[in-house]
Amino acid sequence: MRVIAGSARGTRLAALPGTEVTRPTVDRVKEGMFSALQFLLPGAQVLDLFAGSGQLGIEALSRGAAGCVFVDESAAACAVVRGNLQATGLTGAGRVVNTAAAAYLARCREMFDLVLLDPPYRCGTVAAVLPDVAAVLAPGGTVMAETEYGAPLPERCAGLVLCRRYKYGTVALARYEKEE
Repeated sequence: MRVIAGSARGTRLAALPGTEVTRPTVDRVKEGMFSALQFLLPGAQVLDLFAGSGQLGIEALSRGAAGCVFVDESAAACAVVRGNLQATGLTGAGRVVNTAAAAYLARCREMFDLVLLDPPYRCGTVAAVLPDVAAVLAPGGTVMAETEYGAPLPERCAGLVLCRRYKYGTVALARYEKEE
């Protein structure tokens, strides 16, 4: 796993062993995701929810995002994110929060331009968390969610509109935009 583009391009990122805690996004999916987001990144405030290794938020920072909050309920995953931020030289632009996604969203007072969601598969987490994500997304903001292909997702939810779906084998991306 590595950073694909930007200031930290080529930097190898650590991940927790096994797939019980994290499931890193494969490069092909990450390339597609960031090709779709490339013009939104410069200066953006990003939320990497279910951060795992932090690779999605780090990719956003490497490509010009102004800041990123990484949220994961696993203390071990948060330690990996901190290490990856240090390895890429992006520590100053990232903040790591060790808590459950729902708890973070319930008390969050920040607004984000981009929210990256990569929760555990087959749990219906994306659909369940979208209303709370909408509350912290700036008008005109974007949500990019990674799910297993075929996961049921709403077309509209709390001011979010499903704009596009992408398929990469058994993995799917869903792009939501918040109505202004």
